[in-house]
Amino acid sequence: MTTTAARFPIASVANPHPPVSAGRVFVALLSRDLRVARRELPFFLIRTIMQPILFVIVFGYLLPKMGFTQAGYQAALLPGILALSLMLSSAQSVTLPMVTEFGWTKEIEDRLLAPISIDLVAIEKIVNAMIQGIIAAIVVLPLARLVMGPVAGFTFSHFPELFVVVILSAVAASAFGLLLGVLISPQQIGFMFSLIITPMIFFGCAYYPWRGLDVVPCLKYAVLINPLVYISEGLRAALTPSVPHMPFVAIIAALIVLTAGFTWAALIRFRMRALG
Repeated sequence: MTTTAARFPIASVANPHPPVSAGRVFVALLSRDLRVARRELPFFLIRTIMQPILFVIVFGYLLPKMGFTQAGYQAALLPGILALSLMLSSAQSVTLPMVTEFGWTKEIEDRLLAPISIDLVAIEKIVNAMIQGIIAAIVVLPLARLVMGPVAGFTFSHFPELFVVVILSAVAASAFGLLLGVLISPQQIGFMFSLIITPMIFFGCAYYPWRGLDVVPCLKYAVLINPLVYISEGLRAALTPSVPHMPFVAIIAALIVLTAGFTWAALIRFRMRALG
């Protein structure tokens, strides 16, 4: 006996809402974060420009005018200021949002409902911060040049090296910022700036080349744990190669190791916070 189901097979119904690819969700999340950053552009520019330009005015303009710095100091300072802008903007663009989203607002819970893996949610935060950090350095460069005037030995002739250094530095700084953001609580923000960020700034070879620490050998090697050292030295090697700097191969190797290490640690800790 032939059943009704056999005589009249049920037609498959097409899913009116086909699954969205992880790539499209990732791009949508990134686009949303960038739109938010664009709406907050005045605050972003103030946050980005204020500290580096103040340092440029004091160390790159006033002190040379007063005769307290040697000729050529600006060539060592300018890449360090750009490194500082890149590092701080990348890190801050992800650290502070992560602290608030995991702490006060719990906004991260909405992100975790998106149809992508937890790791991709974290990587999107890194990419967003990386873009903001690169923009910060691009904004600060002409302003610093305007304040300092002509800088001896400054060149864009090593653009491939510059591109590699900027990308690796931005990713490493952003991953470092994500790691900080998932390690500390809102109550520990002041602690972070006092005991982590401030020492990084002053011992990150932003205001002096690493080779200048030959006069203090113990400090010269102690600062090698600071990621800002390699960003500063990498930008010197690319923008003012006449200034003594670390070997370029060593800089790139260190940035690759830091990028991989910070990203790996940040993803593990992000996953723990998300699932905990």
